[in-house]
Amino acid sequence: MSNCSSRALTLLSSVFGACGLLLVGIAVSTDYWLFMEEGIVFPQNQTTEIVMALHAGLWRVCFFAGQKKGSCVASEYFLEPRPDPDPEGPLVTENTENILKTIRTATPFPMVSLFLVFTAFVISNIGHIRPQRTILAFISGIFFILSGLSLVVGLVLYISSINDEVMNRPSGSEQYFQYRYGWSFAFAASSFLLKEGAGVMSVYLFTKRYAEEEMYRPHPAFYRPRLSDCSDYSGQFLHPEVWHRGRSPSDISSDVSIQMTQNYPPAIKYPEHMHISTSPC
Repeated sequence: MSNCSSRALTLLSSVFGACGLLLVGIAVSTDYWLFMEEGIVFPQNQTTEIVMALHAGLWRVCFFAGQKKGSCVASEYFLEPRPDPDPEGPLVTENTENILKTIRTATPFPMVSLFLVFTAFVISNIGHIRPQRTILAFISGIFFILSGLSLVVGLVLYISSINDEVMNRPSGSEQYFQYRYGWSFAFAASSFLLKEGAGVMSVYLFTKRYAEEEMYRPHPAFYRPRLSDCSDYSGQFLHPEVWHRGRSPSDISSDVSIQMTQNYPPAIKYPEHMHISTSPC
């Protein structure tokens, strides 16, 4: 049962991490974070004429209605002053341009999140290939969680920047303005949930693997030297460093002298009636 749960966590963490990486990569590279429309309301017949409509991402803005329909402009265009005014009129109104400028402050956080989730995904796969490296599961889980936190900070800044500019926008009965978040924003929000889930499962997988290692690891008493009850000197030859530990030099020297005496062969005793001549031949 424990092996099945570990395999399930390994599979789910890999799937969640891969999906989170894929979704945040698509969100960062596409231009459908925000949709905005501007128009004029005719009070006579209560109709609305759309003057400008666009969808914006982290890197560029594309127009799909109005005079600039079908054209895309880099977001840096709204950060630098335009040297020459457009003879056909400005691309967007001042309030819309302020919105496009302020949301640029949230751009670094999704990029950091993408880098962190890629690193976490690589470390997680290495940890799955080599499960004996238990610490890799913990490291990948931390990177997944940090990636999700970085992304949610960027999403909060993105939403707050838009809300602040919309609240400061002058209101009028003849002005029409509407905005909504696109599917790229939804992908980024979904990626946050997937990455946090992958991080939690990776950390939990680390705890399970660590617990399994502790369960099958022998007790430290297993490695203690065991001395024989038959001889007090058996540990001297099996574990000399342990045998000498805690003994005084005098005890060691006396034991060595006793062993040397015991190692000599016994003297040969001759009968008394035998006489051994020591004179030369």
